[in-house]
Amino acid sequence: MVELALHGGPAAAEGLSFPSWPQCTEQSKENILDALETEAWCRNYSDAEWVDTFEERFSDYQDAEYGIAVSNGTAAIEVALRMLDVHPGDEVIVPPYTFIATASAVTELGAVPIFADIDPDTYNLDADAVAEQVTENTVGVVGVHIAGYPMDFDELLPVVEEHDLFLVEDAAHAQGAEWRGERVGAIGDVGTFSFQASKALSGGEGGMVVTNDDVLAEQGRLVHNIGRMDGKVYRHYELASNMRLSEFQGALLCAQLDDLDDQLATRRRNDERLRAELADIDGISPKPQDDRITARGYCLYDLKYDPEAFDGLSRDDFLEALSAEGVPASKGYVMPMYKQPAFARNVVQARVPANASVPTYRNMFLPGVEEVTSTNISMSHQVLLAEEGGMEAIGHAIRKVAENVDILH
Repeated sequence: MVELALHGGPAAAEGLSFPSWPQCTEQSKENILDALETEAWCRNYSDAEWVDTFEERFSDYQDAEYGIAVSNGTAAIEVALRMLDVHPGDEVIVPPYTFIATASAVTELGAVPIFADIDPDTYNLDADAVAEQVTENTVGVVGVHIAGYPMDFDELLPVVEEHDLFLVEDAAHAQGAEWRGERVGAIGDVGTFSFQASKALSGGEGGMVVTNDDVLAEQGRLVHNIGRMDGKVYRHYELASNMRLSEFQGALLCAQLDDLDDQLATRRRNDERLRAELADIDGISPKPQDDRITARGYCLYDLKYDPEAFDGLSRDDFLEALSAEGVPASKGYVMPMYKQPAFARNVVQARVPANASVPTYRNMFLPGVEEVTSTNISMSHQVLLAEEGGMEAIGHAIRKVAENVDILH
């Protein structure tokens, strides 16, 4: 038995090598320099082209008719909700396992986020749980393709259609993901993407709103650009904020998009290799394979940890030992969203109309998300860009911890 790295032995995954992220490519430098030299640094200039080009390319990539580039993924959700005419006091159903922007964008419009539980196997919204939360004040749902794993449209779409609700796809993690051969984003009413530095398609910051509805698209262009129909004219048709993307980010994102397909192909191959490595290890399981998911996106790679299979070893102790072996893993989102201090009832009540019904979030207990936040192990997407042998090294490290579990208690 080889001594654990935690106790001075050699690291099992010492050879695990993967690229830093984000990546500065030669094409990125060329595009940024071009944007700099044009001096049309804002897309409202007549000769500004990079953001227009990126909108066209990315919306086409995601099988959407229209794309609106915005300053970040949080702004994208806010724009989407404004496009769908969300008003103060409306209720919008959201998942409790996500980045805070999925829910905080709702309160920015004075509406009330209502948390519905998730499926503990996929980490995405559970359609039955969504149906249970619908009231006369419910106007829509914001679902998340968490970690790039598409939500179950076969189950969720009938619920939103039955109750005449909108569906926003928060696809911040899901560039390139497909459901039944169609890229996510415009399967619902509106989709939103993030291009923040950690994402598989990164511009440092940036976001996109996509839709197949021309009326919604026109509204989105209005509300992301200070209520202007024409960016060069001081005529404003709606009170709105400036959420435009800069030409520099448009140029950078065009370059990064050039490499996305090849990177996704590598991640998918390594996903399969890692699944094969984990198949004979009890207590560590990836998300289920689903034939309806014809292509996954990646931002995080989630695994479910069962301490009973490791003789009761806590997740924290497992992660400490695994990290020492050279595998960069974390807990992911550490708590259900309803436990975040920002969702204390008095904080939310200060943002919504006085007569709005606000849940006592701190008293909530949704079993699916409680299970996930206590069992999840997460790795960043760039680990799946590892060189040959990388996934085998991860499997070796996990086996080594399992074989030494008796001395870790």
